Amino acid sequence: MLTDYIERFITWLTDEKGYSPHTIVNYRRDLLEFADEAGREIDVGALDTRIIRNYVYSLNIKNKSSSVARKLSALRTFFKFLEQENVITHTPMGSISTPKQEQHLPVYLSVDEVFALLESPGNGENFAARDRAVLELLYSTGMRVSELVACNLSSLDFDSEMVRVKGKGNRERIVPIGQQAIKTLQAYFPVRQELLRNRLQQGKKIDKEAVFLNNRGTRLTARSIERLIAEYGRKAGIDKPVTPHVLRHSFATHLLEMGADMRSVQELLGHASLSTTQKYTHLDMIHLMKVYDRAHPKARRK
Repeated sequence: MLTDYIERFITWLTDEKGYSPHTIVNYRRDLLEFADEAGREIDVGALDTRIIRNYVYSLNIKNKSSSVARKLSALRTFFKFLEQENVITHTPMGSISTPKQEQHLPVYLSVDEVFALLESPGNGENFAARDRAVLELLYSTGMRVSELVACNLSSLDFDSEMVRVKGKGNRERIVPIGQQAIKTLQAYFPVRQELLRNRLQQGKKIDKEAVFLNNRGTRLTARSIERLIAEYGRKAGIDKPVTPHVLRHSFATHLLEMGADMRSVQELLGHASLSTTQKYTHLDMIHLMKVYDRAHPKARRK
């Protein structure tokens, strides 16, 4: 029945494709929603275009186009898996089109806002050293928060000033680390060692490999990093939501503003397709137009 194949698919995404836990949760939720609409007991061979169209119609009534597109993407991947496993002979998604989505420019911080954010942890409690290192490494490398969470000590190479990052689909890339980020990491490591030592003395379990630890000596979670960055954004007086992804957008935007080429930014971000990176060209053009208006004699307004 349909739900059995959904669970097989989820196992494949986890074990074979190496998708993140967050992505897995979203795929399972979207596919089980489809199963509720189509019938959980239905045979997958009975799933035809008519059933899919009825489902899309119900989605369009209740959801934004971006949500509909995400749910249909999950279905397409699911049916490709079924074809690959010879469960079905052809996908019923062939004639189903993805709704046109609004184009939203990525939110990013100015250089001054980033500097204010990086200074916001201060020099007080021990975890300020950790939090400064988190912020510096995110902005220095453009890593996703999931990649930062998964970062191990063995991933760091201070001699070469590089970090090995495991991205989506278990794809690895090598990314440079700035000297300031290295300094903040080195300042944090004695704090990390003291935390591990205290937890071991208490007979507690620890994570020796993880770079960033919570007060229990285990790996810091993505949710915890999101919360601390939001708090430091407020502390820095930044009047827009500050998230790990906003720092990633800022990293890419600032590189392009300083003359980096699109292919290099694509490699640093770990984008499989250049089209994913090209959304930053809109931001770069806005920056260039501002520079043009300020600098060109004929562009200046009276």
